[in-house]
Amino acid sequence: MSMGSLIGIYEAARALGITPATLRRWERIGRISCVRTKGGHRRYDLGSLCPELFRKQDANNRKTIAYVRVSSHDQKDGLERQKQVLELYCATQGWSYEVVSDLGSGMNYQKKGLKKLLGAILDGNIGRLVITHKDRLLRFGAELVFAICEAKQVEVVILNQGEDTTFEEDLAKDVLEIITVFSARLYGSRSRKNKKLLDSMKAAVESVGASC
Repeated sequence: MSMGSLIGIYEAARALGITPATLRRWERIGRISCVRTKGGHRRYDLGSLCPELFRKQDANNRKTIAYVRVSSHDQKDGLERQKQVLELYCATQGWSYEVVSDLGSGMNYQKKGLKKLLGAILDGNIGRLVITHKDRLLRFGAELVFAICEAKQVEVVILNQGEDTTFEEDLAKDVLEIITVFSARLYGSRSRKNKKLLDSMKAAVESVGASC
């Protein structure tokens, strides 16, 4: 443990809600331990004294990220609504926050905003992630991101635990994107066969989405 990561006796006592005298007594009876500086001053590792409190304080010192996403350009109004909801919520909680947004499929793991978010989580720069719905993060695979957040001690706040009201519409757009990519790879983007196949698949997906 580096000396720079330790805190002094008054700061440790204040964080634990006790007096410095109590902290010294706990040290004498072996309940806690400390290290000494060259000048003889006590330094404490708050994480070993009270891990849960340390994680909570550490998360509060890191950034809160509000992540928003829609599948296509014609849903930009929905993107703004998500931003407004999350901004209001974060402001109400008194959190300092940054909004990261994406416009793209929930099945696309290469979106710029998502990559920025994951990089910041892995670097330990984020203490809290706030989203409106789980599928705003990813259509499939959100649980993996949540597991990474847990490992990195990132609090995840999901405002709405139920299904997103635009689930069917977004899912249809995601499926259409997959159809477009794979049909182009199989038949070539200029192929008449590709166009006919794509049109028929699009019609089928759109009819299913309209009936939902």
